[in-house]
Order: sequence, then C-alpha cells, then structure tokens
Amino acid sequence: MNSLTVDIFVSVDGWARSVASPGYFGYPGPELEQWISAELDKPQTVIFGRRTYEVLANVPEPARDEGWRRMAELDKVVFSRTLTEAAWPNTRICGADLAAEIRAMKANGDAPLRTMGSLSLARQLLEAGLLDRLRLMTFPLIVGDGGREPFFEAMPAADLELVGHQVLDGRILLSEYHPTGNDIPRI
Repeated sequence: MNSLTVDIFVSVDGWARSVASPGYFGYPGPELEQWISAELDKPQTVIFGRRTYEVLANVPEPARDEGWRRMAELDKVVFSRTLTEAAWPNTRICGADLAAEIRAMKANGDAPLRTMGSLSLARQLLEAGLLDRLRLMTFPLIVGDGGREPFFEAMPAADLELVGHQVLDGRILLSEYHPTGNDIPRI
C-alpha cells in the first residue's frame, strides 16, 4: 500500500502564508533548496486542492525554477468540484469523494502520494485517517497579525509521534510525524 505524506511550510506561530513575506517566508537557502530538489526527484503522485494547484500552475515564466519544472513532470491529481480541465501537464482533475479516491490511490497506485500546501485538503486527509506522515517545515519567524492561512485552524485533534527532525540552513526546522491513531492526552 502506498503512503501519503503531507508537507506544510509554516511560521513558528502556525501561519502557512504571510501578507508581507516572500516565498519561503524570505528564508531560502542552499540546504532547503537541496531538500526540495531531493524530494521532487523521488517517485510520487502529487495531490493538490484547487487553490494550491492554480497558484503553482500559473507561476509566471520568469519565476519558474527547476523545482517548478520537475513538479510539472510529476503525475498530479487536483481535487476540485469546479475545475474541468488542467493546464499543467500530467495533471488529472478529480471531482470524486476525496477520502474514497485517496484510499483507492493508496491501495492501487504506482507511487507514494504527497501533498504540498493545500491546507484544507491536508485537514480532510488527517480527519479521514489517511495521513501516514506529516512534515512541518517551520520557518524562524512569527508573522503575527500579518499571517494568512492558519494551518492548525479547525484541525482535528491527533496524537503524533516524532519520527525525525533536522535543521536546514541553520535556521529552518523540519519535523516529521506519524499519526499514532491514539487519542490525545486529556484531563
């Protein structure tokens, strides 16, 4: 059975985006770029929600880097009830039930599944018990009231086991978790 990994880039205060911050919250670096490149070189099917897909598929030509080009080569599935066709190559639009389709892809697919961003999608996958690995890339800033898209908002409770971590470029913390399936500690 194929695994499903969710990769999310967040600020220390849990925002996936900031009004004023550039890409990577303004903290690009050679180790981060190497990690991204190595991850994109692995066999995978990328899962997107409509908004994340539209942002990435419509990156202007001058901003299309090697990572963008590699992502264009990968097989992609976009979950949307409004899109009818995809402009990005190797992309399939899926209007079916997310949980049922992901279960089928995990059972019958040819490659591990991965989503990058797509916050609503990530929440739904966690809630459905389909997430095998959550990787949080935590950037060293608090964006405060400039934050947009709070990743943890409306997230279902989940007990996680830390299975790996590393520091990239001396400032970005990559933490990897597996859901345990257990309830969280309660009083």
